[in-house]
Amino acid sequence: MKSTADSKFRRRLKIPNELGLHARAAASIARLAEEAQSTVLIEKDGQRVDVTNILDVMALYCPYGTELTVEITDPADLDVLNKICRLIENGFGEL
Repeated sequence: MKSTADSKFRRRLKIPNELGLHARAAASIARLAEEAQSTVLIEKDGQRVDVTNILDVMALYCPYGTELTVEITDPADLDVLNKICRLIENGFGEL
């Protein structure tokens, strides 16, 4: 599913893969976020977590079909935001 821009630095997405946002997927997001100069956050149902904390990301519990928002705080990290969104949209390589 395509992401939609809520603003320049936020993207709303749905988890497209059957296994959802599991440990390996969370680790892949964290690796990409290490490239960012600013904090990268994921929000689900009003709860926001730093994506570099894999356990916090997994605690959000994001199974197939979950809607979430990925956010950056620095426009210099727009490329990182786009990479993370592509990773999610492609089902973490599981589709």
